[in-house]
Amino acid sequence: MNPIASILRDYPLIVLDGALATELERRGCDLRDPLWSAKVLLEAPELIRQLHLDYLLAGADGVITASYQASVEGFTRRGLAPSEALALIQRSVYLAREARDAFWADPAHRVSRPRPFVAASVGPYGAVLADGSEYRGDYDLDEAALIEFHRPRLAALLAAGLDILACETLPRLLEAQALVRLLAEFPEASAWISFSARDGIHTCHGERLTDCAAALDACPQVAAIGVNCTAPQYIPALIDAIRAATNKPIVVYPNSGEVYDTTHHRWQGIGTVAAFAEQAREWAAHGARIIGGCCRTGPEHIRALATWVRASR
Repeated sequence: MNPIASILRDYPLIVLDGALATELERRGCDLRDPLWSAKVLLEAPELIRQLHLDYLLAGADGVITASYQASVEGFTRRGLAPSEALALIQRSVYLAREARDAFWADPAHRVSRPRPFVAASVGPYGAVLADGSEYRGDYDLDEAALIEFHRPRLAALLAAGLDILACETLPRLLEAQALVRLLAEFPEASAWISFSARDGIHTCHGERLTDCAAALDACPQVAAIGVNCTAPQYIPALIDAIRAATNKPIVVYPNSGEVYDTTHHRWQGIGTVAAFAEQAREWAAHGARIIGGCCRTGPEHIRALATWVRASR
């Protein structure tokens, strides 16, 4: 189960979707909640399904589920039973599959593109804490505890019929290694591992990204290694850092270029669609093979990216 390998045999680049949470906010959802985007799985799942479809219509070859902040712990704190929590986690996959299957049922959508895949988001442990530690990686769990935390969600997502796991926004190598060890319990599964970075060299926790890529290189279930939820200006150097340690495909989906002000809880700066699409060409030139967007990117960013990719094909 590795759609990335099969698509890259026939196409030079894969287009991912863009942001889910910030785009849902732009469409009117109030995500000021510890569950963040997982709140919408509970309250308005049809909005998630529509957003997946909009990204596919914009040209995405893969969509990422709304499970980044979905966990048994988070939902049970809201008063749900563990079985209900697991059902909601699986709903994230079903919504993406429904959107993908509806899109692919139209023959007009099958021209010069692969069948889109569903990637199930596996966010870091810190995302469940909702205290910003997902961008620091300073939570006090060892590898065994991280495996125990991630196991129920991984099992539920895989049982729901995804195509690949997106282990994303990981702030530190330890959590990536825990997820790789856990993957061995599901030998048919594949995943990409994507870190968050604080500059052009280091993960948010402080490890050199080259060292992280080297540590993951030998794992056959890791389909790609990369970076997401990171400022666009750091991406070329980070791609070079990964390429220095592995021949695996490189995945990048940075933020729009705006910066989040944690004091006033708002985004600042400018991140234009044209600038994002132009930067994506540089990322491809440095060696990225899977490209999309993270926070504050939307269907318009992916449409601009996909237009260039389709022309290059």
